[in-house]
Amino acid sequence: QVQLVESGGGLVQPGGSLRLSCVASGFTFETFWMNWYRQAPGKERELVAGISVFGETTNYADSVKGRFTISRDNAKNTLYLQLNSLNSEDTAIYYCNALRRQSSTGKLDDYWGQGTQVTVSS
Repeated sequence: QVQLVESGGGLVQPGGSLRLSCVASGFTFETFWMNWYRQAPGKERELVAGISVFGETTNYADSVKGRFTISRDNAKNTLYLQLNSLNSEDTAIYYCNALRRQSSTGKLDDYWGQGTQVTVSS
């Protein structure tokens, strides 16, 4: 059974930091591109950051560049997102996403976690 379980969210003051984790099971983690998305109240889900299979390539939304860092530990089947210099606009539910296109069939494997709430408030 495929599972992505996020943790590490919470309430933090502006300027503070959090580290989110996403533990994967039920699939071959090290063959998937991994992403973090977020969805704020009343807004569409947006891509925050992505990381390649071995972590050699990362990309970030302009709004989080220089503040957030995505990383992964394939030995632990775990994806991370370090959030620094948080502000109120970072308040959202943060979701872990695993993505892979099967080379033999072209089928897209697309898995999602349940999310973890990050609230930035004084």
